[in-house]
Amino acid sequence: MKLHTKSDFTALMHRFLDPLLPLYSEGGARLHLGDTGVTYPGRTIEMEAFSRPLWALAPFWTGGGRADDFLRIYRKGLASGTDPESPEYWGDPNDYDQLFVEMAALACAILETPESVWEPLTDAEKANLAKWLDTINHHDLPGCNWLLFRVLVNLALDSVGMPCDMARAAADMAEVDKWYVADGWYSDGPADIKPQKDYYNPWAIQYYTVLYSVFAAKSDPARAALYRDRVTKFGQQFARWFDENGAALPFGRSLTYRIGQSAFYSACIWAGLEPLPLPVMKGIIVRNLNWWLARPIFDRDGVLTIGYGYPQQYMAEQYNAPGSPYWGLKVFLLLALPDDHPFWTAEAAPLPVELTRAGVTGQPSADLLLQRLPDGQLNAYSPANYEKDDHGQFVEKYGKFVYNTRFGFSASRSYVQLEQAAPDSMLAFVIDGWTFVRRHSDRFVLMGDRLLSEWRPFPGIKVTTELVPTKWGHVRNHTVESTIACTAYDCGFAVPKFAAGFAAAANGTGAEAHNDTCRCTVQGRGGEGFLVNAYPNTNLYDPNTVIPAVRYDVPVGTSVFTTTVESRHE
Repeated sequence: MKLHTKSDFTALMHRFLDPLLPLYSEGGARLHLGDTGVTYPGRTIEMEAFSRPLWALAPFWTGGGRADDFLRIYRKGLASGTDPESPEYWGDPNDYDQLFVEMAALACAILETPESVWEPLTDAEKANLAKWLDTINHHDLPGCNWLLFRVLVNLALDSVGMPCDMARAAADMAEVDKWYVADGWYSDGPADIKPQKDYYNPWAIQYYTVLYSVFAAKSDPARAALYRDRVTKFGQQFARWFDENGAALPFGRSLTYRIGQSAFYSACIWAGLEPLPLPVMKGIIVRNLNWWLARPIFDRDGVLTIGYGYPQQYMAEQYNAPGSPYWGLKVFLLLALPDDHPFWTAEAAPLPVELTRAGVTGQPSADLLLQRLPDGQLNAYSPANYEKDDHGQFVEKYGKFVYNTRFGFSASRSYVQLEQAAPDSMLAFVIDGWTFVRRHSDRFVLMGDRLLSEWRPFPGIKVTTELVPTKWGHVRNHTVESTIACTAYDCGFAVPKFAAGFAAAANGTGAEAHNDTCRCTVQGRGGEGFLVNAYPNTNLYDPNTVIPAVRYDVPVGTSVFTTTVESRHE
């Protein structure tokens, strides 16, 4: 899709939102998009679906856009959803309530375009909305990016002269500041509890601190300046997560937010920040959006689905409701830019050569080792350093040896069978039919040219894995100390099998799978070549894949297994 002018981006916003128009409730406060469940009740699911389109609509109205049908719905919905006497009342929130998450979009709409969503309300409606939003000041929140929702809500209430708790907001900001690591990176909470660095940097903590740096520029100039400096550092690092073809690194949780991957750069442009030149940031956004538009991410009615490259529930977290994917609409903050902003005439530029040159780059503040292959593939070597609480498939989202922008990764259906586990980019131990992989590392060391980790897949088995990047992939050196005789499968990337030119074979100590666009070869120093026919709908990119692997017999005692994994992609 051509994405250059403001009209182009507006048309894309309508492509995402117009299919929702007939699905709002009579009172406008709820939006029913599907029937799958999450950890919160139906009324909250429908409130979430109502709130998330505001991440696009509020900037659109701010920038002078007209969407009168939506405006009528949201003015009515904000009133009925916060009226305790209304049948569409969203309810009184409790501690750790999902409703607090959805307040952020409402707060930003008030901050960005009060003339659209606040001023038309009656005094009684304003009082109800403000009282409902203020409940966030009287309940406990998880110690993570949620604290910034309370900050945004208090900024919004303060901006319209309603009761708020700016002292509470200041305390939340001070807590978030403790999570800062370096180079623009944060952990999503205390580092000893939530050590992972993932997309909750760009589309959450960094995104909200950009907003704060603008909305609180006068009231808190010192912190605003600090955040803008950190944003600049982070923006230079985060660009390395993007492939030249537009794909962003598939890694970590909440990947069903899809188009939100490039929202950070939209926020930078909106705030007048240039961690990269404006044309380069535009190129990242445009290519990423078009990468997504080339995939079947909508249902037949044009509604976004839960999944990644296609509708897929195995990869979902317990908080992925039918309306959850619309969180990615944060990328449309661009629509708040005035019509004469240089973004609308700038040409989308490629990534700078220094970011795409083949080679290895460490991101120690993110606990990652990044590698560009000669054909443009991006590999990210991960140490499996993430929180112990699991919202769904965290082992697959953080624990694989390497994540790749061209092959994606697989989320297991179960561990009762190797094919259901679909353990691409893992050393999978099979014991009594069950599959065990690296869940967390006991210890890891990120070196300049390799990554070392120690881990225990099963009581009585300890593995030390050294990942060493090579020109076209990497070498895995595993030292396995085991008190159990079992079998292990060292697996490469998952290759689409119902694709033109597909073929796969296991010969001797290696295996290969390829089609007309990609190839993965796995070669052991010993062992036996093997093909894992992964269960359908496990891989994030393609619903049907084969994983080339090397099968090793693991004796009692200490063994060393060495496997080379290489990949090519058009």
